Amino acid sequence: QVQLVESGGGLVQAGGSLRLSCAASGRPFNMAWFRQAPGKEREFLARIEWTGSSPYYADSVKGRFTISKDNTKNTFYLQMDSLRPEDTAVYYCAAANVVQLAAMGEYDSWGQGTQVTVSS
Repeated sequence: QVQLVESGGGLVQAGGSLRLSCAASGRPFNMAWFRQAPGKEREFLARIEWTGSSPYYADSVKGRFTISKDNTKNTFYLQMDSLRPEDTAVYYCAAANVVQLAAMGEYDSWGQGTQVTVSS
């Protein structure tokens, strides 16, 4: 399994932007971003295939968040624009290391989480 290291969280005003980074120790099949707010279920946000096939987004962030990758650095990103207070959560990057998990939309490597707080 790959190991994942996240960075880029912080405090931002409503309407602002943040860029999260996730450095991977190897090359998984799929990479994704999730978030979890206090008292809420873990929420899927975005997924991208290592080959660069069209990314897929949850309706709640489509048009505001963008997932991308840099193969030369084994790193993928989540660019977050037009942030809202309801985006406040702990954000996690994830990876699927075997093709069976990737086909099922499941993940077996996780980052440590990074706090994103959006003020009104």
